[in-house]
Amino acid sequence: MRLQKSTEFALYAVLELAADPGRQMSTADIAVRYGISAHHLAKVMRQLVRAGLIQSVRGVGGGYRFSGNVKRVTLWDIIELFEPEAPGDGEAGYDTPIARALYRVRAEIDDLARATMQSITLKSLLKFAPAETVEGLARTL
Repeated sequence: MRLQKSTEFALYAVLELAADPGRQMSTADIAVRYGISAHHLAKVMRQLVRAGLIQSVRGVGGGYRFSGNVKRVTLWDIIELFEPEAPGDGEAGYDTPIARALYRVRAEIDDLARATMQSITLKSLLKFAPAETVEGLARTL
């Protein structure tokens, strides 16, 4: 499964904020940290706010903070916000036996990947992050 840039940006932002839920970060800070477009990240952040995964904090020193539950939010919860659905069996290009067989194999691989991502919580993923990247994680979890 190949992820779109928006999905990758969302994962960076949510994981960064989830590492220390009490901390606020601006879009610019996150963009600089990961070397990504602040403009593109701002669009992603709005979608994450609408989904209730992060919260916008206004005013001086404002930004965003994580508002989900690191023990319950999974990678798939974030990925499904940004990834389009895969084409169905009846669409053009699946009209030969070989094409249908390849589609079924690919669909099975996608199902396995989805099941894996649904089983990985943010908390479990953050355990693999280097300690210097996840300041204060041990205190918050």
